[in-house]
Amino acid sequence: MKAHVYVTLKTSVLDPQGQTIHNALRKIGFGEITAVRQGKYFQLSIADGASREAARSQVERIARDVLTNPVIEEYSYRIEE
Repeated sequence: MKAHVYVTLKTSVLDPQGQTIHNALRKIGFGEITAVRQGKYFQLSIADGASREAARSQVERIARDVLTNPVIEEYSYRIEE
C-alpha cells in the first residue's frame, strides 16, 4: 500500500510563495489562473500485510503529529492498494 499525504497552509494563513508563483504565471500568459496555494507532498510506503485500518491510523497520526504544523497547516491523505 501507499499513502499520499498533502500538507497545505490553512486558508487563513498568507501564502507568499503561492502568490509569487501566481504572479509569475500571470506574467507568462496564464491569466486564467486566479490563485495558487503551495504545499508539500509525501508518499509513504506501507508494509505488505498491514491492514487498511492500521495503515489509516498510522498515516493519520504521522500526518497530524509529524508532517504538519497544526497552527498554520492542514492535511489530507489517500491510501491506495
